[in-house]
Amino acid sequence: MVSPSSVDDLEAERLARLTLSLVFEPGDPRAAKLCAEVGARELVDRLRSDRAAADIKTDAGTRLPYVQPERDLERAAVMGLRFVIPDDPEWPAWLDGLAAAPPLAERGGVPLGLWVRGRRRLDEVGRALAIVGSRAATTYGTDTAARIAGTVAQGGWSVISGGAYGVDQAAHRGSMGVGGTTVAVMAHGLDRTYPAGHVDLVDAIAERGLVVSELAPGSAPTRIRFLARNRLIAAFAQGSVVVEAKVRSGALNTANWTGRLHRPVMGVPGPVTSAFSAGVHALLRTGAATLVTSGEEVLEVVGRVGEHMLAEPRAPERARDRLTVRLQQVLDAVPIGRPTSTDGVARTAGIGIVEARRGLDKLEQHGLVSSADGGWRLTDAALTH
Repeated sequence: MVSPSSVDDLEAERLARLTLSLVFEPGDPRAAKLCAEVGARELVDRLRSDRAAADIKTDAGTRLPYVQPERDLERAAVMGLRFVIPDDPEWPAWLDGLAAAPPLAERGGVPLGLWVRGRRRLDEVGRALAIVGSRAATTYGTDTAARIAGTVAQGGWSVISGGAYGVDQAAHRGSMGVGGTTVAVMAHGLDRTYPAGHVDLVDAIAERGLVVSELAPGSAPTRIRFLARNRLIAAFAQGSVVVEAKVRSGALNTANWTGRLHRPVMGVPGPVTSAFSAGVHALLRTGAATLVTSGEEVLEVVGRVGEHMLAEPRAPERARDRLTVRLQQVLDAVPIGRPTSTDGVARTAGIGIVEARRGLDKLEQHGLVSSADGGWRLTDAALTH
């Protein structure tokens, strides 16, 4: 990539990249490739002087005469927005992994630049995890997303999502609820809010974290822009968790991008009868995702080696768990109701009477059997433990 060498060069590069972002759709791999090869300023010059390839020139020609990058920067500054490019100090290195990832649905490449709203720097996001899923999520999905987001935020991780209803909203709120940092990556200009009902949520995210988009102010959301946006959600994070997703879901597109970036994909299982979890189950069944059920399990997957080690879940230890197999054999031969003799215990257990007697004595010391009315019976402790 051609890098600027001075402040003036940096601003010239910013204007060139903004021009290209206004001319091309976000995630157009042709623009990303050419920009990396010849530099943004040279590419703009080629477009204006008919030295670009025919297909690029034709596509760019419909918008190029109308773009006014200087005006857009001035208007954006009034709205508290800034346009950050790869040569800026705050550019997050994690996004550069998109350069080597193959395109998906004809979208791909490192973004030409990012519009940012919020006081934080992009590189202050630090270690981050994407939590994505269905917009029309169930209560199970939103509760699970919020719980996982809160746990990973308490573990020092930022939470990345798309600012939509359902799982996205729950992930953002779960992180902010414990004082964590969250980033909303949008598929439209940051002068608007989509969905419209999330004005307060987006304002809160901008106050405590960041709101980010490839698209300039004034740009509307479209299906292809959501697909382009999903690669940024994946690239911002060191791993992705899909909480609920149908078999046709944008969250699966994000998971696919995470896999292309060679970062861990995790899936939260749901009821086998739920259409909202069918896409997640497909990821788990094919081995494309690791099954997780809690924030602690997520941290174990994405954390550094030995950083978040979980003990294998075990039921509480019972008194009989500490017995030898032989003593358990004797215990199983003692009745619950009417007492039985040592002889009866020995016959039921299939062992000698002397060994049965020794076993009963040990079990009595453990408080698991008692002798009464000339026989043996189980105690309440044996029945409850």
